[in-house]
Parts: sequence; structure tokens; C-alpha cells
Amino acid sequence: MIHEQLKQKALSNASVKKEYDDLELEFQLLNEMLTARKEAGLNQSEVAGLMGTKQAAITRLESALSSGLHSPSLATLKKYASAVGCHLDIRFVHDKAITA
Repeated sequence: MIHEQLKQKALSNASVKKEYDDLELEFQLLNEMLTARKEAGLNQSEVAGLMGTKQAAITRLESALSSGLHSPSLATLKKYASAVGCHLDIRFVHDKAITA
């Protein structure tokens, strides 16, 4: 079974699908972070050096987001963004389902 088949099989289970959907924001954030790091041409160790921390902390930060077990602080996200040559932009976006 290939990854996509396994994923579709797992997501056919309602409880698995709910957990997966609940992690959407974390996956989006992780994708943004990894993309920014790649575009900056930096590895985890280099980002860590720019942030004044150790490579293991960056590994934990990136892996924690994919597990949904830890939410990094805004200060940490700002440091990471700065290290990869970006700034943090947080917005509230109206849901289309909400009406006034």
C-alpha cells in the first residue's frame, strides 16, 4: 500500500478524520516554516544559531507542530521568522459560515 492509499484508508475513519482536520492549522504553520527555511537556504542548525539556541530545539519545534502536542510561543515564532528572513503575520479571517 502506498502512502496516499494508506492516508485515504485512515481518513475514511471518522475519528481519524476529525483528529487530522483538527491539526490543519499546525500543519499549515509547519509548512510555512519549512518553506521559509528552505527558501532562506538554511538548515536546522543554522536557524538555531541565528536564534541563539541549539539544533535539537529547532528539531523539537518543527516536529512538535506536526504532532499537535505543543504550541510554540509567539516569541519563538517571531525569532524563527526573523532567523529565516521573514516576519510573523497573524490574521483573523472571517469564516464564510458566520453571518452578522
